Amino acid sequence: MTGETDTEADALQELLDYLKGSRGFDFSGYKKSTLSRRIEKRMATVGLTSFGDYQDYLEANPREFTELFNTILINVTSFFRDPSAWERLTSDVIPRLLKEHPEDEPLRVWSAGCASGEEAYTVAMTLAEAMGDDAFNTRLKIYATDLDDDALAAARHGVYSNDALKGVPSALVDKYLEPNTRGLAFRPDLRRSIIFGRNDLIADAPISRIDLLVCRNVLMYFTPETQARILERFNFALNPTGFLFLGKSEMLIAHRELFSPDSLKWRIFRKVNRHNLRERLDFVASEGAEEPFLRSGGVRAAAAAMSPVAQIVVDRTGVLVEANRRARDGFDVADSDVGRPFQDSPLSYRPTDLRSAIDRAYSKKLPIRLDRVRWIDHGGNERVLEIEVAPVVGPNAEPLGASISFSDVTAFVRLTADYERSKRELETAYEELQSTVEELETTNEELQSTNEELETTNEELQSTNEELETMNEELQSTNDELETMNSEVNARAVELDRLNLFFEGILGSLGVGVVVIDRQYRIQVWNATSGELWGLRADEAEGRDLMDLDIGLPVRRLEDGIASAFGGSTHLIEEHVEAINRRGQKFECLVRVVPLRTRSGDIYGSMILASPNNNQ
Repeated sequence: MTGETDTEADALQELLDYLKGSRGFDFSGYKKSTLSRRIEKRMATVGLTSFGDYQDYLEANPREFTELFNTILINVTSFFRDPSAWERLTSDVIPRLLKEHPEDEPLRVWSAGCASGEEAYTVAMTLAEAMGDDAFNTRLKIYATDLDDDALAAARHGVYSNDALKGVPSALVDKYLEPNTRGLAFRPDLRRSIIFGRNDLIADAPISRIDLLVCRNVLMYFTPETQARILERFNFALNPTGFLFLGKSEMLIAHRELFSPDSLKWRIFRKVNRHNLRERLDFVASEGAEEPFLRSGGVRAAAAAMSPVAQIVVDRTGVLVEANRRARDGFDVADSDVGRPFQDSPLSYRPTDLRSAIDRAYSKKLPIRLDRVRWIDHGGNERVLEIEVAPVVGPNAEPLGASISFSDVTAFVRLTADYERSKRELETAYEELQSTVEELETTNEELQSTNEELETTNEELQSTNEELETMNEELQSTNDELETMNSEVNARAVELDRLNLFFEGILGSLGVGVVVIDRQYRIQVWNATSGELWGLRADEAEGRDLMDLDIGLPVRRLEDGIASAFGGSTHLIEEHVEAINRRGQKFECLVRVVPLRTRSGDIYGSMILASPNNNQ
């Protein structure tokens, strides 16, 4: 059993790798159980049972990719979904948001995972009620993003059926939607403030400077690791006073360093501001952008002159070409020394031999570091220097000279010595405290173990809740599909009833007995006139063999004519026979046999028309 499961998991992973390589869709952050169920649902639709066979099917049928992605990306949404949560947002959060936000600055909202747009338009109606139309049109921008291009296309039109709008209060429908040939459309003047676009929450950069971020029942489809990465981006996207509005199964208990609960019951959170720039930009890949001020030679020279690190520059011919202020003051470098051979300067051999270090830097084309060089300065103080000799390379990789930096690490060396001394003094005290620390560590580990067990249990419960919510949305999606199919079946049934009534009316108005049989002589149609002539109702005759009927019509005499019709005879087949009607009266009956053909000319039955002979 385990081997079979591993094989299925490998086949699923191979299929996911194929989707990523061929179409660029990376589903590695999605929960495998959810992906497996959604893909298996699509496989059942096309009649396949293994992931490997389905991959072959995708390779042979490129259009199947669209159907598969529509199945995986569950677009279950509605207006004012979870009305109590929207009521809390409307009555408490939005008034505070507008009060804290400067009136002269734009208000930015992001609806992440907007599906077909219902959530974005819900936010729009809610804010329009709170702000008024003028402020809405001038200050508000709503960015609505999703991964499904088909859903975004539907969202951009902003047209919805009455059934889709059943969750919207009638007052809002009358105020913000207008009649359209396909339903009701969101008002164009307000629609211009909503921008729909494609965004992959895992791979694409987040929209920045957001005041309200709405992302409901989206995170539950991702693994905990992927959820953490997305929440990092959400934290970066929000302004310091921003709000995050999640779905009812998303609690963020494990991410308190990013968001703090504002209303945990309704899944509304505030951003936790992180002042460390490195933490805020963890997910941004550095591209090595060149800062404009570094292009200015004057600023660069001034910065070098003011550097706290002593630095000199020697060109390739051995001439001292530059010495910053720190080098001039620390090593008695006079203005007259600049422009003269470096070897004539005392600095070339004191505090250490720098000429050989320069030669080694040129030969290796790498910086040379001289550590812990001791030197007595002109004030008689012992200093400890770290010296770095770095070759200055030109555009053609040819050395133009050497830059020599002198870092004074005297204070660091002294602190290191003091630290070592203090460390030795503390070792004795440390040994005395060790036993106490070990006891505390044991207690702490026990408490930590208990806490981890509780956190694990909580995460398992949250994961189970997310899984149940996912399955509920899948069931809702399936139910929507079944309701659509049921509506189509009902419509076709009504049409079929109408056609049957029309057909019965035609047959009843012919005034002749009409009997339709198939090639096995089973009666398919028996009209009312036939019932009047022969005394059998339609439900008594239909489905029986014509030759087995005991009626006043001598059916055996018609057998040859029917056989000729089935044989493809092109002549009208007529028979005059003596018949007895249902009242026992004899009369001469004219019987015509007409073959029934398909559009392609194949004969699939015959129609027998019986009427009293008018020439009698």
